Amino acid sequence: MNWSALESLLSGVNKYSTAFGRVWLSMVLVFRVMVFVVAAQRVWGDENKDFVCNTRQPGCTNICYDSVFPISHIRLWALQLIFVTCPSFMVMAHVKFREEKDMKYTKTHADGTHLYSNPGKKRGGLWWTYLLSLIFKAGLDAGFLYILYHIYEGYDMPRLTKCSLEPCPNTVDCYISRPTEKKIFTIFMVVTSAVCIFMCIIEMLYLICKRLHKAFRVRVSHEREVFAQNHELTNLAPPRSQYRSHYRSQWVDPTLTSTQNLSKEKKEEMATSKV
Repeated sequence: MNWSALESLLSGVNKYSTAFGRVWLSMVLVFRVMVFVVAAQRVWGDENKDFVCNTRQPGCTNICYDSVFPISHIRLWALQLIFVTCPSFMVMAHVKFREEKDMKYTKTHADGTHLYSNPGKKRGGLWWTYLLSLIFKAGLDAGFLYILYHIYEGYDMPRLTKCSLEPCPNTVDCYISRPTEKKIFTIFMVVTSAVCIFMCIIEMLYLICKRLHKAFRVRVSHEREVFAQNHELTNLAPPRSQYRSHYRSQWVDPTLTSTQNLSKEKKEEMATSKV
């Protein structure tokens, strides 16, 4: 599979994502796709050839291998990466639909007005599309983790397995190649999937809290406008200029003597009486 094409498509979704969405995308590309392509495929490349059982009965090794590995880890992780990244294209498709709709609207109006000021802004239906994509991504990751746990009864990789299926003559011992290395990669992929689920949940909470905060601010501003319209506002205190004139009239210069201050007050009283 050409994983570089998938990487280029996901990079186009990056500009419509939040900060948490960019972190999620970086983790998927670096810690999951790159590790899967560079290292994991080589580790599991020889699993069928190096799966050895202590019997020469024809068909016994293949039957035991199919029992131990109903589906290869590599193929399961490839399906997981494809399904987990698909919901991101929902957002990209919705933005493209908005852009085409805005282009048609602009062509039909001679004044050049636009239907959307920013088609990529998460408002209205695009907000719900983005939230649904996060739910799908977290749900798919959790579903594949459960499938992996259910098929292999945990995330461990045993060194030795016993098989007694036909056409094996009796219970035979089968040995898995590179069990420790495969166990490390399995745990690594499980941990990165869990971190991606956590990032999706954090981003969902961020979007919901931001939407609620915005709705609360709009409601408060609307209530203030209604209150201002229904109630006539009156001045509860005189203007500040009156306080300043009164303060200046009562102010005593500390640099003057008491007799000079008294003469100053008398002059002011005489001026007010003449007025």
